Amino acid sequence: MNTTPANEARQQLQPCVRCGAPVSLETALCERCNPLGLAQPAASQTHGTVFLGIGMAVLLLAALAGASSKGIGPFTGSISAPISAPGGLTVAVTVVNTGTGAGSATCSVTTTKIGSAGIQELVTTPRIEPGATMTVDRLLKAFGATPIPLLVSCDG
Repeated sequence: MNTTPANEARQQLQPCVRCGAPVSLETALCERCNPLGLAQPAASQTHGTVFLGIGMAVLLLAALAGASSKGIGPFTGSISAPISAPGGLTVAVTVVNTGTGAGSATCSVTTTKIGSAGIQELVTTPRIEPGATMTVDRLLKAFGATPIPLLVSCDG
């Protein structure tokens, strides 16, 4: 290959960002697109614009997510005394939707019993209308088959 200065200059071209005409790597716009010779856009301007666009998109999605879940819950839950069953404990989890919108609840069943503290099992409910109460029967396997005191906490 011939590597004369003319060939090297020809290889270091990029398209004009507006019309696609070949321009040097130091410029972004050709003479036709920038007839007044105005300052070329800096890389920091381009990256800043992209960063701002991404930030605005994230804020918009967060606002839409917040608006879509508005009014769901809060849920209050209670749990029956556990009964020993093969493979675990059977309980009835009663959930009340005290909010203004329908939704399902996810309830965390835990215990404060020494040796079992930190263990939890999740119970999910079907859709509960505002002001309605639902009882869900479950077999909890995480706590063993010996009845122990259990606590429940529900979220939307």
